[in-house]
Amino acid sequence: MSLDILKDVVKDYGRDIRINLDSVLSVEGAPGLSEVQIFGTFLASAYASKSPKLIEIAEGIAAEKISSTEIEGVKAASTIMGMNNIYYRYLHLLEGEEELKKLPAKLRMQIIGKPGIEKSNFEIYSLAVSAITGCGMCINAHVQEIRKHGIEDLGIQSAIRIAAVTNGAAQALSIG
Repeated sequence: MSLDILKDVVKDYGRDIRINLDSVLSVEGAPGLSEVQIFGTFLASAYASKSPKLIEIAEGIAAEKISSTEIEGVKAASTIMGMNNIYYRYLHLLEGEEELKKLPAKLRMQIIGKPGIEKSNFEIYSLAVSAITGCGMCINAHVQEIRKHGIEDLGIQSAIRIAAVTNGAAQALSIG
């Protein structure tokens, strides 16, 4: 499946999104990321957007660019962040409840330690999902982990740019 299919369904009011899709979904337009990381981030961002139409298109595009193992890792990152982003955003926003914040999460998160794909890729996908869902604690934690794996600021920014443009595409598709 081609990126042109996605650009064709984004109407004229989303012209900037169409142009930005071409830019951020290329090695030249996403400095610091590999092609696998670019299209994995795109797919994770599509999942986080919850747009069925975008997810269908993104899965088709990703299937031609990344392995089925990588796609499973993207799904794992998207799913675990669906849980963690809620829990840790709650902790981040909770004010004046220090004892409540100290309670252990008691949530199973083993996939984070053994994601089945490169840990750096898993962290990039988790960052993109966290940016879309707005969890500041998770964003900070994933940026620190990504840096430990040698990804520099341009790679981090590229992942966020992909998430932002993908979320914009989801918005355009939901408007119709």
